[in-house]
Amino acid sequence: QVQLVESGGGLVQAGGSLRLSCASSERTLSSYTMGWFRQGPGKEREFVAAISSGGNTAYTDSVKGRFTISRDNAKRTVYLQMNSLKPEDTALYYCAVRTGNNYYSISSYAYWGQGTQVTVSS
Repeated sequence: QVQLVESGGGLVQAGGSLRLSCASSERTLSSYTMGWFRQGPGKEREFVAAISSGGNTAYTDSVKGRFTISRDNAKRTVYLQMNSLKPEDTALYYCAVRTGNNYYSISSYAYWGQGTQVTVSS
């Protein structure tokens, strides 16, 4: 059973930064695209960013230029560097493994972590 563990969330003021980490238990995940999603209060879970095994990245428009996704396969860890945070970035952030065809669709991802809370105060 694949396990993903997110960490690095917290409370930060608007304009601040956080780096989220997603550690995996499986070495073979280096061959998969990994994604970050978030779910804000009263909202549906949404795509944030993804990184392929080869390092290609994709972002939702609202975080482009502020967030950076990266991965360290030797450490079996995916990161999400979040800069210039805004109150609307407040959400529970999840990482997941892409097993389907669509970078941006929740249904293409499996093996979700438990999430890490990010709260941005104004």
